[in-house]
Amino acid sequence: MAMGTSTRKLNIGMIGFGSFSHFLAKTMMKQGHVVRATSRSDYSHQLGTNFIRDMEEFMGLEHDVILICTSILSVSEVVKSLPFHCLRKPTLFADVLSVKEHPKQILLQEVPEDSDLVCTHPMFGPESGKDGWKDLNFMYERVRVRDEDLCSTFLNIFECEGCKMIEMTCEEHDRLAAQSQFVTHTIGRILSEMQITNTPIDTKGFEKLVQVAESATNNSLDLYSGLFMHNRFAKQQMKNLESALQRVKRLLEARMLRENGDK
Repeated sequence: MAMGTSTRKLNIGMIGFGSFSHFLAKTMMKQGHVVRATSRSDYSHQLGTNFIRDMEEFMGLEHDVILICTSILSVSEVVKSLPFHCLRKPTLFADVLSVKEHPKQILLQEVPEDSDLVCTHPMFGPESGKDGWKDLNFMYERVRVRDEDLCSTFLNIFECEGCKMIEMTCEEHDRLAAQSQFVTHTIGRILSEMQITNTPIDTKGFEKLVQVAESATNNSLDLYSGLFMHNRFAKQQMKNLESALQRVKRLLEARMLRENGDK
C-alpha cells in the first residue's frame, strides 16, 4: 500500500529506550520528528532526546504517537502500569516488538478506546540497518485506526527510508516469524553452544553459520526467551527441529548399517 510522502512532523514518545529504540530514534530525528523518551534507566545523555523519568509527566505531554519499545517479557507489566488518565488527547499507540499477537492483545485491553493502535515489526536492527533501511522488511497491522492521516504519517517514517512495507495480521506474522526468526535464533544458539569458530579451511557456508551463531548471541537471552514464550507457533517449531534432527540421525545410522552389511 502506497502511503506517499508527508511533511508533517510528529511528536513521538518512546517507552523504553534501549539499543533498538535508540537506533530508531536517530532516523526519526533526522527526518525532523521530535522524540521524547522514558525508560527505567536514564538515557538523557543520548541523541539530544528529551528524556523524562516521571511517567505521569511523560504521558501528559503532547504526543502524536507513543511507541512501545520495551522487551517482550516486560510489555504486559509496563503497558498495564501506564497512567492513561494523563493523556491530553487521543494518541496513536504503536509497538515494535518481535512478536505481535501478544502486544496486540495487551494494547487492545489497556489502551483507551479513543486512541488508535498499530502493531509493527521492523524486521531489522542496528547491525542490519546500519547502512540504511532501503529494501528491509517492515511489517504492520492497522489494529484500530480512525485518524488515517496520523497513522499514514507514522508509517511513512519507514516507507520514505525505502523499507519494504508489508501489511499483514499479527497472527500471520507470528506464524511466519516462528518459521524464520525463531528458527534462525535457535540454530544460532545451538551453534554457539557447540562453540563453533572460524577455521583456516572454512567454506562459505560455514562462514555463514558462524555469522548466524554470532548474531544470535549478540541478541539478549530475554529477546530469545520472549520469541519462544509469547509466540504460540514457536513451540511447534522447536518440536519440528528436534524431530528433524532425530530423522537425520536415523538416516545416517541406516546408511551406516547398509554400508557395513555390504562389506
